[in-house]
Amino acid sequence: HAARAVPIPAELQKLKEAFRGKYGQMPLFFACAPGRVNLIGEHIDYCGYAVLPMAIEQNILAAVSVSDSKTIQLANTEPKYKDFTVSVDGISIDRENPQWHYYFLCGVRGIQEHLRLSSLAGMCCMVDGTIPASSGLSSSSALVCCAGLVTMEANQKPLSKVTLAETCAKCERYIGTEGGGMDQSISFLAEEGTAKLIEFNPLRATDVRLPDGAVFVIANCCVEMNKAASSHFNMRVVECRIATKMLAKARGLDWSHLLKLGDLQKELQVSLEQMLELVEEVLHPEPYSRDEICKTLGISTEQLCENILSANTQHATDFKLYQRARHVYGEAARVLQFKAVCDSSPANAVAQLGDLMNRSHASCRDLYECSCPELDQLVDICLQAGAVGSRLTGAGWGGCTVSMVPGERLDSFLQTVREHYYVPDAHRSALEKQSLFVTRPGGGAAIFIEE
Repeated sequence: HAARAVPIPAELQKLKEAFRGKYGQMPLFFACAPGRVNLIGEHIDYCGYAVLPMAIEQNILAAVSVSDSKTIQLANTEPKYKDFTVSVDGISIDRENPQWHYYFLCGVRGIQEHLRLSSLAGMCCMVDGTIPASSGLSSSSALVCCAGLVTMEANQKPLSKVTLAETCAKCERYIGTEGGGMDQSISFLAEEGTAKLIEFNPLRATDVRLPDGAVFVIANCCVEMNKAASSHFNMRVVECRIATKMLAKARGLDWSHLLKLGDLQKELQVSLEQMLELVEEVLHPEPYSRDEICKTLGISTEQLCENILSANTQHATDFKLYQRARHVYGEAARVLQFKAVCDSSPANAVAQLGDLMNRSHASCRDLYECSCPELDQLVDICLQAGAVGSRLTGAGWGGCTVSMVPGERLDSFLQTVREHYYVPDAHRSALEKQSLFVTRPGGGAAIFIEE
């Protein structure tokens, strides 16, 4: 994972000046970690299933100097993100209050614990970013990855990209998000010009060549969603966990150690289609009460709260197990179909991939209920504007859509989406410049040293 000595690009030049203005010295090195767009495979990484993202050119950057000051000083080029200083021996993360610097400290602490470092090098860091916050393009995970990479380099302990990705995926849980590892994996394992199928346990990434003749366009619905600040996300994680246990129990398995819908499939050694049949057979579409879950599993309410619910889902009373499991097994199958189409590239590949994206959005909207009215409206506008496929991307409940658009329709597509979604609304109109853009598969996280 070697650092590259390069002539500093313009974006780093600006950051270098900001660093010098802030700390009165020059940075020793720079780190960058890209955001990502997930093309298909939503809310299934934490169930153990493969996903299909690509890195985008928007990224998080840090300029860093190292000292024996025993403190970590953090500053951000965006004034609304306040400076923060912490002693290297006093790092703590407040999950009740998910501020930007706590995401950075997640990455620092994760690498420190992985390397079992008793102490850390002191650092001055200036952070800059071009990923819109709370947009579903993984700005928070990119910040964690950037911080992990910075900590590795500052303490001169080389780690592989896979180890960095796995460590940064685990440590984002310090802030309370029980994610599955897609965002950190693509941030480190991305390569320019190709999307990746990312599989877990063990973590691996396979190139997926996207078809010629179509481009991917990201459009932000301009509703912000912060996963760590709300319980929607962890509620879905918990519903999938309970569905796993209920299905395992119905099949006479020891359910107590099973946490993921994907692990259950492995244990049963059956196909995704058969898992969908099992869901139809065992689970009912009406929401489950705590009582019914406890009775079926033969546990007390205390055991449910202690062993199964997460910290911010303790209040939950109703659980839609059937819908969540149906989404996960269906979506896992769509990811594999998407890759198969890319690999075999039939004449109608673009239409087939578009159809899979549309079915993914319908499942996210109707079964997983992680969309919102603005996302649904934006998806409809994108399809009317000429996209062959359009869907929410990222956790949902706000943030971005990704649309697959035939190259020859691109200009009219952008024009129509602008006129119908952004122009009529003053708030959206003001954000349009950074909210609607074509994206191509970018490279992964890196360290730069000025020549």
